Amino acid sequence: MDGPEIEVRRSKRRRRTVSAYRDGDRIIVMIPAAMSQREESEWVEQMVARLEKAERRRKPSDDDLMRRSVALSDQYFGGLAKPDSVRWVDNQNSRWGSCTPGDRSIRLSDRLRGMPAWVIDYVLVHELAHLFEAKHNDAFWAWVDRYPQAERAKGYLAGWSAAARLPAPPGSEDDDEDDDEID
Repeated sequence: MDGPEIEVRRSKRRRRTVSAYRDGDRIIVMIPAAMSQREESEWVEQMVARLEKAERRRKPSDDDLMRRSVALSDQYFGGLAKPDSVRWVDNQNSRWGSCTPGDRSIRLSDRLRGMPAWVIDYVLVHELAHLFEAKHNDAFWAWVDRYPQAERAKGYLAGWSAAARLPAPPGSEDDDEDDDEID
């Protein structure tokens, strides 16, 4: 069988609800004890598909990031930002993302994986804006603020950073530096 190991847990207390979650490499599907084998098969297939779809949305691949970046550039910048590469990296421990305008590359920290899609989109918008505005100046923030959830995402990342005892990300009230990367 290809794919993850699936464990079905039946509960006498569970009457109608079915749920699924990942536990390491396994997917646990919780079903009512009275469910038939046919119903179990149908629900397991449906719940595994739902869980995997949700995981893909929360943890996009490098190709997904590139497609999302192009769509975000089209939507918020009229296609002005054109990255040559967008990828996840595991060596950014104090930054959320970085951009090198010279080779038009964008890198996102693996720490973003699993965060809400609107937060990842904000970091992509932020880095896309660096392709035509290098510094965190007023013009840069005017571009980034075209993203409707920019303030919400800045707050989310600032809160996460505070909880992890990391420096505040650019654009937050606690940030007084002017660099070209999201800390």
